[in-house]
Amino acid sequence: MPPSPPSAIPIGLLAVSDRASAGEYHDRAIPAMRQWLQKALASPWSEHAQIVPDEPAKIRDALLHMMDKQRCNLILTSGGTGPAPRDITPETTLALPNAREMPGFGEEMRRASLQIVPTAILSRQTAVVRKNTLVINLPGQPKAVAETLNAVFAAVPYCMDLIGAPGLQTNPQVVAAFRPKSAAAK
Repeated sequence: MPPSPPSAIPIGLLAVSDRASAGEYHDRAIPAMRQWLQKALASPWSEHAQIVPDEPAKIRDALLHMMDKQRCNLILTSGGTGPAPRDITPETTLALPNAREMPGFGEEMRRASLQIVPTAILSRQTAVVRKNTLVINLPGQPKAVAETLNAVFAAVPYCMDLIGAPGLQTNPQVVAAFRPKSAAAK
């Protein structure tokens, strides 16, 4: 990505995958998240991307680094949300210090995915708020990344307003952000 403007909103993109982090295959989740955000966001943003294995300490360290050092106000994770023993992204995200779960995100992502594939019920996506950062756990498949972001992103800008993050504007042709009439957009 080109250098970011000074007012760019920092966004973290975290792929959780043993095989991609080991170089066994090329990660496709981060490019899928990036491509979706490039279409959906009207606000300038800067990317902070990382690939980590399915290990709680690595996931936790990456999330905290993105939050506390890189000052990301939105972090999208991809992978580690299934029922397999090493799929621990939701537990690790929920265990972050002072994290508050936003269960509606996971509920809506599963609802939307169930209209496409019956195995979506096996997914454990969730979201948390910590300080002025929103973290959303997405599935690992690139196609599912776009499908779930399409399902929930209309609520993201207002959530970010409520937690004191910079105002995020969307491209209404891709996703129309919803803010109550009583809320002034930043």
